[in-house]
Amino acid sequence: MVSEELKLINPSGLHLRPAGSLCKEALKYDSKINIIFKDATANAKSVLSVLATCVKYGDTVTITCEGRDEKEAMEALRNLINSGFGEVK
Repeated sequence: MVSEELKLINPSGLHLRPAGSLCKEALKYDSKINIIFKDATANAKSVLSVLATCVKYGDTVTITCEGRDEKEAMEALRNLINSGFGEVK
């Protein structure tokens, strides 16, 4: 299992569009992928689960990936989050 803390830099946090982008990316991988924020753990492959975490701009989340393609999944999700989901210029 790999795990990494990442800070959301996009101004709107994990609202519907970025949550959908994150889920779409997570679904490309066989690994189990979770987002941990405060006391909540969300399945990164479920938009409703991700939205329920209520992650806002500047919040730090922990992403965990477990499975045969965990490193590739982590790299892709890290790149997506660090890019600000295309919202940051």
